[in-house]
Amino acid sequence: MFSRKVIKLLEKIAHALTRKPKLVAMVAVLLLIPSILGAAATRINYDILSYLPEELDSVQGEALLEDPFQMAATTMLIVEDMPPEYSNRLLEQVREVPGVSNVIWLSNLVGIQFPTEMLPEDLRDIFFSGDATMMIVQYDSPGASEDTMNAIDAVRGLCNQNCFLAGFSVFIRDTKNLISREMPLYVLLAAALSIVAMCVTMESSLLPVALMLSIGLAILYNFGSNILLGEISFITQAIAAVLQLGVTMDYSIFLYDRYREEAPHYEDKRDAMAVSITAAFKSLSGSSLTTIAGFLALCFMRLTLGRDIGLVMAKGVVLGIATVVLVLPAILLLMDNAIQKHRHRCIKLNTTGLNAFVVRHSKGFVILFLLLFLPAVYANNHTQMYYKLDEAVPQDMPSIVSNNKLKDEFNMASTHFIVMSDALDHASMKKLTEEIDALPGITSSVAYDKLLPDGIPDFFIPEDLKKICKQEGYQMMMVNSKYVTASGQVGRQLEELEALLKQYDPNAYITGEAAMTNDLIQVANEDFRVTSYLSILAIFILVAIAFKSLSIPVLLVATIELAIFINQGIPYFTGSEVAFITPTVISCIQLGATVDYAILMTTRFQEELQKGLDRKEAIQRAARAADVSILTSALVFFCSTLGVALISTMDLISGICLMLSRGAVISALVCMLILPSVLVVFEPVIAKTTLHWRTPKPPKASKGIPAAVPEAAGAAESPETSEAPKIPALQAAEGKESDPQ
Repeated sequence: MFSRKVIKLLEKIAHALTRKPKLVAMVAVLLLIPSILGAAATRINYDILSYLPEELDSVQGEALLEDPFQMAATTMLIVEDMPPEYSNRLLEQVREVPGVSNVIWLSNLVGIQFPTEMLPEDLRDIFFSGDATMMIVQYDSPGASEDTMNAIDAVRGLCNQNCFLAGFSVFIRDTKNLISREMPLYVLLAAALSIVAMCVTMESSLLPVALMLSIGLAILYNFGSNILLGEISFITQAIAAVLQLGVTMDYSIFLYDRYREEAPHYEDKRDAMAVSITAAFKSLSGSSLTTIAGFLALCFMRLTLGRDIGLVMAKGVVLGIATVVLVLPAILLLMDNAIQKHRHRCIKLNTTGLNAFVVRHSKGFVILFLLLFLPAVYANNHTQMYYKLDEAVPQDMPSIVSNNKLKDEFNMASTHFIVMSDALDHASMKKLTEEIDALPGITSSVAYDKLLPDGIPDFFIPEDLKKICKQEGYQMMMVNSKYVTASGQVGRQLEELEALLKQYDPNAYITGEAAMTNDLIQVANEDFRVTSYLSILAIFILVAIAFKSLSIPVLLVATIELAIFINQGIPYFTGSEVAFITPTVISCIQLGATVDYAILMTTRFQEELQKGLDRKEAIQRAARAADVSILTSALVFFCSTLGVALISTMDLISGICLMLSRGAVISALVCMLILPSVLVVFEPVIAKTTLHWRTPKPPKASKGIPAAVPEAAGAAESPETSEAPKIPALQAAEGKESDPQ
């Protein structure tokens, strides 16, 4: 894969790195300064709807609400059981808040020519309901901007316990507070559980600490380099650290295992580490391709949230490899004596009996493999998803309580904003508003021509309301609905509303949370199919090239896809719902990250066959060697994501992490119980469709991906010590049956 010149350069770099471990460690620590500054300067976007494609009508309508109407950020302030004097005083105070552009209430109309009692009943009903009244608060900046967040905090500071601030921007504010409060706990718990998992499977209590230091540096470098992207989503921020920890910890373990293997052959441990660095880079630079491919598949989502997650995580994998190759050797050399001093007994699993049972009943397991696809695919396709973002957060959040009051007391479960030309005459607009009000589920509407009764001159309309309704050749209507966002009812209502509007103005836009969420549903469903197919295709090609085979990629991808279908189908059987983004993320990440388990098993199977063993004995040896590695990798991935799933109060985050942790275990079990049977039963087919399957490889290094085709690390190396794919505890992949430590 690498030319002699590149290998020579790698060897020189490795030699230089191992001679100055303290200097390398110091540079690594100094790099934390720009990383921390970059991470602090990276903007976090809490508005998922902002990731919708720009060509959608709802997004274009939202842009018009922002400019010229300055209504992209609009909240409703509900005041209960307070006298009018308090509401008037509060209105004036809110108007003075920096970032607030306007506050609309019926008191705005007092003292002008047009009597309040002559206003349409629909308009009065919008502002009053029993003992409660409502003000509309507009902001200068977009809803998710820092200025609007600060303004919302200031408005809340002016209110007493009888005031409730509702709206999507307020929900974003509360989401930001929630994530900021829980984020440090995610990282700490993921790190702690991962260290515990490694202490159980490794023979030194300090080795997990050394490996965690390396991964911690890589995570901070990744977060610091996010400044190059300008901003990242709050979902990416919440899961990136634990994902990078779970996915890239294998790289660190591989380097250490290789170091312990090389150490007895060199008087100077620095030379052993230099050889290990070269071997690690050659192997991991190729083996990480499947993981990177899984993440990059997310970049093809129309919902650019996928690109956000995909780029950050692909970058994290690259930085993880770079840190393992450049920094971890220095850490291990500096801590080597302490690591060896603090050795202890660890758990060693013996799966010989299990593997023998699986091979004896291989045909039965293959039949089980085929039969499981039917219920797994059915459950996967029928798992219910939710798109209403406020369902993913604690229901006692202030914004959720306020939104519920808006729904219950003012019958405003959702609000549609219509932006259209103001060239329509008064009679046409009156007819349009009457037809809109007659649509099922519409509770009220506000439009300029509705405020202007027949025969009343235009100058009687208050200037504040004119600014709300008409700007720069456009007019805006606000339509309230009793149907909740993301429901089938509101979806049908939006279709009827759009069909009606297009009769009057073909260029009209419908926007607002409900309209944008409705578009989100359609875009997300399309994205799920596209990203799933792309990730499968990319990994299929990588595996096919690595093994030079037509049948192996089919078998390996099918095996991991079964694990994915089982994982994503479990909510169907438990009767629970998952967030709309979860299946898309899981399908790409679980496939890319855990297909390495299948690659490891298949690689070892091929190696044993090339030694002359029959297929049943070969698969038992391969499984016995690979099982510990697979379990160790899955355990670290499981622990790093499970902690977040348990403590996060935001279902969107906990749901993704729960499925990732569960997926790692399911993939490991499928690879240990079903894949060996599939390989041994279909081995004759594999032999006919794979180059050099049973015959020894030629002496020249193979031009494939090191993840699947080991390449010689030196002239003295034998098949027993050849490189293996990215899997922890690679003593198994290197022909060892005991821990190399």
